[in-house]
Amino acid sequence: MAMIALKAPDIEVRVVDMSASRIAAWNSDTLPIYEPGLDEVVRTARGRNLFFSTDVKGAIEGADIVFVAVNTPTKSYGVGAGRAADLRFIESVARTIAECARGPKIIVEKSTIPVKTSETIKDILAENSRGIAFQVLSNPEFLAEGTAVADLVSPDRVLIGGERTPEGDLAVKTLVDVYARWVPRERIITTNLWSAELSKLVANAFLAQRISSINSISALCEATGADIDEVANAIGRDSRIGPKFLKASVGFGGSCFQKDILNLVYLCEHFGLPEVASYWEGVVKMNDWQKRRFASRIVQTLYNSVADKKIAVLGFAFKKDTNDTRESPAISVCRDLIAEQARVTVYDPKVPADEIRRDVLGKDAANPLLSVVSSAYEAALGAHAVAVVTEWDEFKTLDFARIYESMSKPAFLFDGRNVLDLGKLRSVGFRATGIGK
Repeated sequence: MAMIALKAPDIEVRVVDMSASRIAAWNSDTLPIYEPGLDEVVRTARGRNLFFSTDVKGAIEGADIVFVAVNTPTKSYGVGAGRAADLRFIESVARTIAECARGPKIIVEKSTIPVKTSETIKDILAENSRGIAFQVLSNPEFLAEGTAVADLVSPDRVLIGGERTPEGDLAVKTLVDVYARWVPRERIITTNLWSAELSKLVANAFLAQRISSINSISALCEATGADIDEVANAIGRDSRIGPKFLKASVGFGGSCFQKDILNLVYLCEHFGLPEVASYWEGVVKMNDWQKRRFASRIVQTLYNSVADKKIAVLGFAFKKDTNDTRESPAISVCRDLIAEQARVTVYDPKVPADEIRRDVLGKDAANPLLSVVSSAYEAALGAHAVAVVTEWDEFKTLDFARIYESMSKPAFLFDGRNVLDLGKLRSVGFRATGIGK
């Protein structure tokens, strides 16, 4: 919404939420999420044609287009628990729109949702809207955290799905015209509703599949003496494969990949496709195994015991340039090490300490084995091992000679992102290993 406001200053954009604290943060100098370049975009448009408020009713009444961008977490209860998407917030916002609308609206699904969810939205609107006409579009988001602003400025594609009716075509054209303010027309794809909804799930599934595939080979590289970076480079030179998403690591995280694959698995099971469901479920299982394998390797290398040993974990966000920790591999790694009675000390440049503790230990939980510090050097002081779990650029420029001198000996380093020069680390004195090395 901030990018639309920036690129189309004649369009009034109102972002509303029932959480007063969240809206207050968007109106403050400290935005509630960290994303490179976002501050500047918001500052430019806020107060001009970008407004943040809790006036949900007023915003809906005055809008021509309503974007639905609520959370769709994986269900933790009932039918489909652990796989299906929890659509309670989608249903709630549909009822709110129906209650507040006083004229025709275009409703745009931005949330990542199961295919056919628009039927639910349309059904609720039709039964509660007092004859008001609505058109429902699907406009899934393909930006990547950490590069979101650049992805929005110059997207690979914008996908808009709508009903193949005169009214649906007009609604699609209306939204196309908004994006066309800055996105070349040839990059704006229009489809039917179901294709757009499904494309988001499938795109994330394919990207996650590539990560799990290369991570599975990283284990084979470690067993045979091959180098995963050399293997990835060799296969990535094949134009049919390409080099992207072939970087071996401790595993993928984030808000989308696991949730969307599990949603896809549930859909396949629902439509009687157990073989397809099993195939995609394997992508998630491989990712979970990779995270466990990384922690297990630390334990095995430290003489099969990390009890009462200090392990410095560098990085907690699921990737660099974001403070998002959802499904971060660091959560699993920290929990596994604490289960082995290790003293885990975490440093991340953007994730607050309270959030790290809550993610690892749960709400209101405490454990003296977990501590959070304000620098990598403090984390490594007296540590038996350092584990790099997020590929923050600052980790590449650390004074590892200083870190080595401050650690217990022998000093181990485990690069879970393959961003450090293992040869240089070994020359300093580290017993250093990477993924697939």
